[in-house]
Formats: sequence, structure tokens, C-alpha cells
Amino acid sequence: MKTFTLHVQDAVRTERIEEVVSFIGRDASGSFGILAGHERFVTVLEFGLARFRRLDRPWEYLALPEAVLYVTGDDVKICTRRFFRDNDYERICRDLDERLRIEEAELRDIKNRVHQLQQELLRRLWQVGRQGYEP
Repeated sequence: MKTFTLHVQDAVRTERIEEVVSFIGRDASGSFGILAGHERFVTVLEFGLARFRRLDRPWEYLALPEAVLYVTGDDVKICTRRFFRDNDYERICRDLDERLRIEEAELRDIKNRVHQLQQELLRRLWQVGRQGYEP
């Protein structure tokens, strides 16, 4: 059986996974599969789980926030901000759910801080406008 190499890269690490038989992911058009010898292909994977299978091994899962997938010959490259890899479906789903909750909380905090900065900037601009600007 023909295989390919899967390269998964995020902001802090790269993993090279040999002897991959198939990869299944999801983009805006829906789910798709890749086998060895696939034509050149580029797409953006959606948030969620992708899976791959190595020669004579069970499925493994990749949790991705979004990613660019690029296929060339016998190489499949995935570039993302962060990824999690596990062969236990239940565990990776729990990890993905937990990390999503953490990121959503952090995003809310950032949005609140930006809003506060905007309010302070508007307040100061209003004060400068009332007092007049003198360089």
C-alpha cells in the first residue's frame, strides 16, 4: 500500500508522521479524504477534528483551530496556530472543548480591554477638544 508523509506545524513545534495511508479533513466545501499520490491541492481546514491513519495502525486525531493544508506528491503539510494529537477520540474531544472554553474566555477579556482603551481614548479626545489644542 502506498503511503505519504504528514507534516504538522504550529507556532512552537513540527511533527513529521511517516507511513500515513489516509487523511480525512473538513474545509468550507465539506469533508474530504487524501490518499498517497493525490494531486497538488491547497485548502483551509475548518475548526475541529481531522484524522489520519498510518500503516497497520488505528486512526489518530488532530484537533485544529483552523489550518492551511497543502498537498504535493507524497507530502501533506498542515500549518496552524496550534494543534493537539491523540489516538483517543473521547480524550481529544474533551481537550478541544476545554481549550476552546479557555480561548473564548481570553478573547472576551481582550475585547473588554480594547473596549476600555477605546472609551479612555474617546474621553481624552473629548477633553482635548473642550480645552483646545495648543502644541
